[in-house]
Amino acid sequence: MARKKSTPAGTLPAASFPDAASGQQGTVTLSDVARLAGVAPTTVSRVLNHPEQVAPKTRDKVNQAIARTGYVPNLLAGALATRRSHMIGAIIPSISNLVYAETIKYFTAGLRDSGYQVLLGETDYNDGLEETLVRTFLSRKPDGIFLIGTQHTAACRRLLMSANIPVVETWDLTPTPLDLLVGFSHIQIGRAVAEYLISKGHKKFGGLWSLDERGQLRKKAYLETLRHHGFSNIPSHDVMAPSGLKKGRDGFAALLENGFSKGAIACSSDIMAQGVIIEAKARGLRVPEDVAVIGFADQEASAFTKPALSTVNFDRKAIGRKAADILLAKINGESIPEKIIDVGFKIIEREST
Repeated sequence: MARKKSTPAGTLPAASFPDAASGQQGTVTLSDVARLAGVAPTTVSRVLNHPEQVAPKTRDKVNQAIARTGYVPNLLAGALATRRSHMIGAIIPSISNLVYAETIKYFTAGLRDSGYQVLLGETDYNDGLEETLVRTFLSRKPDGIFLIGTQHTAACRRLLMSANIPVVETWDLTPTPLDLLVGFSHIQIGRAVAEYLISKGHKKFGGLWSLDERGQLRKKAYLETLRHHGFSNIPSHDVMAPSGLKKGRDGFAALLENGFSKGAIACSSDIMAQGVIIEAKARGLRVPEDVAVIGFADQEASAFTKPALSTVNFDRKAIGRKAADILLAKINGESIPEKIIDVGFKIIEREST
């Protein structure tokens, strides 16, 4: 009689059950994993939810079975039991905008250690699309929502306020946020940029702005401050968001056509400001002697352009991290002494001004 081969300790026995590498399709259940591991389904559940309560050898067998079968736990079922989905919906205007992407990077990192994942949506600067994304995200029962900006449609505001989950708005300041807020004042930035350029002795001014609400807030404050100091007839040009080098070059050409000759130009973004510098040089104008240029956001390349670009700096890492911290605190029912956090800003002076 042939002797039955024994299974080495710590490994799974051979089974007719297909593994993940076999290419065979079919929904794998928790019971399938239990059968392959030779344990009860409750043991598999315990390994998934409370691994510290399971003996290491048993835990290894279950994890091997999970790996072989490609089993994915039904997190929705767990969410129904715990009322936690461990998912945060994040909505930003543009994925391609590096400064938004950097904010999300630090926001995601701040959530990771608490077991949260981020579901990301892009509005392309469209308020109606933001409303659609909010509605879609809320249908998936997130534990919280992250937003760029404080301007939303009335319907979007109603959706968020009736959802009864924490919401953190960022990149702006308002005394009446939906819930939590981490940002800085675009109005104060517009004023500060105007005051800075005046302090450099400039007598003529222009502006190149993107048509998003934050860019327009800076534009309005910039123009009002210049007028307050007695400067009028300030050429401005608006471009559709998002910003770009070509839009900066074309925008500077439009300013020249609208009466700008020499002086200082404030731009909605660093990349548009870099476009202005390129176009100015192409036209034989010197920077900053003929045209002084200041951007916004202090992107990494701005310190290394020729000339190096003056700009407005704000702490994107702090925005992402602090937004994650207060959102998690609200989710966990902790007290939040400061629901509106102003991270501030500073003007970085470089060669372009």
